[in-house]
Amino acid sequence: MKRYFRSAIPILLVALCLPAVAIAQVYPSKPVRVIIVFPPGGSTDVTGRIVFGKMPEVMGQPFVIENRGGAAGTIGSEFVTRSPADGYTVMVQSTTHVANAHLYKKLPYDVLKDFIGVTALARQVGVLVVHPSLPVKSIKELVALAKRRPGQIVYGASGNGSYAHMAMALFVSMSGTHMLNVQYKGAGPGHIALIGGETQAMLTTLGSIAPHIKAGQVRALGVSSDTRMAQFPDIPAIAESVPGYEFTAWVGCFVPAGTPRAIVDALNAALKKALEHPEVASRLTELTLDPMHMTPEQFAQRLRADYDKYAKVVKISGAKIE
Repeated sequence: MKRYFRSAIPILLVALCLPAVAIAQVYPSKPVRVIIVFPPGGSTDVTGRIVFGKMPEVMGQPFVIENRGGAAGTIGSEFVTRSPADGYTVMVQSTTHVANAHLYKKLPYDVLKDFIGVTALARQVGVLVVHPSLPVKSIKELVALAKRRPGQIVYGASGNGSYAHMAMALFVSMSGTHMLNVQYKGAGPGHIALIGGETQAMLTTLGSIAPHIKAGQVRALGVSSDTRMAQFPDIPAIAESVPGYEFTAWVGCFVPAGTPRAIVDALNAALKKALEHPEVASRLTELTLDPMHMTPEQFAQRLRADYDKYAKVVKISGAKIE
């Protein structure tokens, strides 16, 4: 009996592993829905379309993109949580995902427990820009001017609780300055206000404002990454003048909680191949979106760290969405 029991153990272990192996081998066997939780045209949408546009070639099945925008991504996110956890509905979200947990009084899902982060897809870096009429050419000069004129410098943001709002609020706090904030309905209107001189400063995503920097319509003072960007080596990092400052965002891929690990791993490996493809990498880099691959474990750590970070920044900013 003992001999039989010992010989049966390896067979049992193999049997237990077979379903996961089988799933990995056959997935995907039909088209996969890609839910992008923001409207077309934004950086999250662009990233999702570039990366998942390569996935049919990598995985051999169509990846059908569907935009379900609204309410800062919460509408699309809720839809994904209600979808089967079978790998055939994936979500493309941004750092807004963890920010929403602190901006909304109540969400219909838990941002950490109801999703599995497959991998980050791209890093978004912000840049602090000012109107050319503002007599400053560096972060140090901006900080000095703001301290001499407390409450007189006005900065714009692309909506309450947006990346631009959070990034600038953190900068104001860490630099020990006091500036006035004006909210606009999106990055576009915020950029127009800055270019027109209605506001004097803004910390927005580099990709969205780069054409205006090159045209001389705004002056770039510093990027929000902890080091300089390869694409813009002449723009210092804000951290060079405000030690410890770092506020970058990301676009990532998620699946509903309960999705089999074999499917998560298969998606992660395929997305790694897609991100490493020269065409995908170059298109993202041209848009100042740094290709960014992580293991599910690394992405989970980043999600937790950003969750805690946004809790502090949202409190600093006073942002709230009813």
